[in-house]
Amino acid sequence: MQQRFEWILLKFFSLPMVLLLAACAATAPAPRAGTASQAQQTLRPLETGAAFKLEIEGADQALRTLVQRHTLLQRWRDTSELDATETARLMALAERDTRELLATQGHFAADVHATLRHDNDGEPVIRIAIAAGPQASISDVRIRFSGDIATDQDPAVQAQRGAITAGWSLPAGQGFTQERWDEAKTAALRALVAQRYALGRLGASSATVSQDGTTVALRIELDSGPTFRLGAANVVGASRYPPELATRLSWLRTGEIYSQQALVQAQQRLMASGYYDSAYLSIAPQDRPKATPLTYAVTEAKRQKVQLGAGYSTDSAGARLTLEHRDNTALGTTWRADTRLNLERRQPLVQLQLTSLPDEAGWRRATFARHMRQDDGTLVTTSDTLRIGQLQTTERIDRNVYLQYDQASVAGAGGTQVPAALIGDGAAISANIAWTRRRFRDLPNPTHGWGLGLELGAGMTTMGTRRPFVHVGGHWLGFVPLAGGSSRLQLRAQAGAVVAKMDARLPATYLFRTGGDTTVRGYSLRSIGLPVGANLVAPGRFMTVGSIEWQRPILQQRFPGLLEHVVFVDVGSVSNHIGDLHGQWGVGTGLRLITPVGPMQVDVARGLQAHAWRLHINVGLNF
Repeated sequence: MQQRFEWILLKFFSLPMVLLLAACAATAPAPRAGTASQAQQTLRPLETGAAFKLEIEGADQALRTLVQRHTLLQRWRDTSELDATETARLMALAERDTRELLATQGHFAADVHATLRHDNDGEPVIRIAIAAGPQASISDVRIRFSGDIATDQDPAVQAQRGAITAGWSLPAGQGFTQERWDEAKTAALRALVAQRYALGRLGASSATVSQDGTTVALRIELDSGPTFRLGAANVVGASRYPPELATRLSWLRTGEIYSQQALVQAQQRLMASGYYDSAYLSIAPQDRPKATPLTYAVTEAKRQKVQLGAGYSTDSAGARLTLEHRDNTALGTTWRADTRLNLERRQPLVQLQLTSLPDEAGWRRATFARHMRQDDGTLVTTSDTLRIGQLQTTERIDRNVYLQYDQASVAGAGGTQVPAALIGDGAAISANIAWTRRRFRDLPNPTHGWGLGLELGAGMTTMGTRRPFVHVGGHWLGFVPLAGGSSRLQLRAQAGAVVAKMDARLPATYLFRTGGDTTVRGYSLRSIGLPVGANLVAPGRFMTVGSIEWQRPILQQRFPGLLEHVVFVDVGSVSNHIGDLHGQWGVGTGLRLITPVGPMQVDVARGLQAHAWRLHINVGLNF
């Protein structure tokens, strides 16, 4: 029906077009012989009921495909009502249409000719011959700013302006296409509105082609409009939990500069908190730029949640079953209760943590209790821990201040009697502060950045003769990209010390042993410590661990971003005196499977002092 309507239009306009073509032919120079025969062939009427074939010649495959797919002749290939005059008109339009298509790819001086012939079977064939010529390149780019971004001298604003200019994706020297031009403008506008300028818009823009069609000069104006800051929050959908919970968990503050990324990260934090199944944050940019209202649209999670998990670790010498229960309003209060039960061979535990809602500064009160049994093959340590304190979690920094009581009893595996000199059977109370800074990118599978954790505590033993003590600890993890950017080094360091008299009965949970999947590979779990006879390894008061691991992607064409190969060297030592620290070395290689919950590692390592090979399997980033 549509084709029939268009054919009627062609019939209606055919007479004026014939007169126009006749006038052009009267004033045009006399054609060459070949051109004359082509003209006669073009005006040759199609046989009744026949459809023409379409051929595209010249240029490269990409341009031929573009013309073949989008030329208007495609719409008339199966139409048999066309006469010679209408065919000539369509061919003239097709030449103009083809030049416009080629111009979108930067070929502004293209030569295009359409001709009509009949093949050996008498079938009509329309051929479009293309001489595309060179693709125009960008000769000059000028980006102009208006609005607040043009006048604000704040270093952060200047950095944003510089980042937009430096990130322009169609620089001088690159070939011009309409698609690249549109993408470059869109990306620049996206970078403008992503931070501060919610009403940023694209002003005047132009792409000026040189007279010979070989170069293009680009001009673009970005109008930022006013700077936006976050104003009062309105929480929609809160019923089970207090409305202020959403604002406190988001970490967004009134008066903060608007940022799309900050809003997205806040949404992710709300959904990861366990209080909300979904969250959407939005502003009303037309209202009050200096304090634009912020709306939280949330769907609250259910009060109770039960989660069952299974895993495997060579440190655990087998499978692990985990049962977790969460009650967001424990016993009818606003406190959250998290209960965890680990069923595994070497490290079963049960623990309970009670956490209050965060206050305006993000601090939460917390109580923690745990009963744990650790069997490392030579010693069995049964410990109880009770902790009361406050903790704060922010985007980059975690803080924890707490009082803790620990009690541990240590026995030899299989009932072996532990020598009296063995340290680790005791109890203590201490005051502690812990601080963690994270600057990782692309969690939970980071390839850049670093993290640092520090801990300091002081206390008194409560078993036997009471003795004061101080303990300190720290751990660091960093990623260093290598030349080319595809491979990197993972560097890891850990150290700890407890300072007290030798007769102080410190619980084993304050002391150190190392070795295993996440510390020194090539050694079994906590097998690096103080040898005390009878194949027993006791914990010590000083500990150091270091590791360097080369990571590189493999099989990228077949499994992009999925597999990595690693080569590593680990070293660790434990002693009761700093001067007695002597490294236990492990070397090996392995594979990493990149998963949504972090890398799954499968490593084979040899402990140089243990004279043995070990397989290590673990999942997740350990920091």
